[in-house]
Amino acid sequence: MQKKTLTPGDVSEMYRIPVGSLANLRHKKEGPRYYKVGRRVRYFVEDIERWIKSEPVLTKDSIEEIRQ
Repeated sequence: MQKKTLTPGDVSEMYRIPVGSLANLRHKKEGPRYYKVGRRVRYFVEDIERWIKSEPVLTKDSIEEIRQ
């Protein structure tokens, strides 16, 4: 089974992350894992979602949830 890859434009459209922000993150060696195929940048959905889940903002409610 082949896994579908996403272009930066696809990621921007699906997750509302500006293409420029993705480029800045790649330049700083930060952000979601990506792959270069020739000169083209590609992402796997799993890598994008793992990155999003790794950056939670803790709120009072989520801290209360953790304590229980």
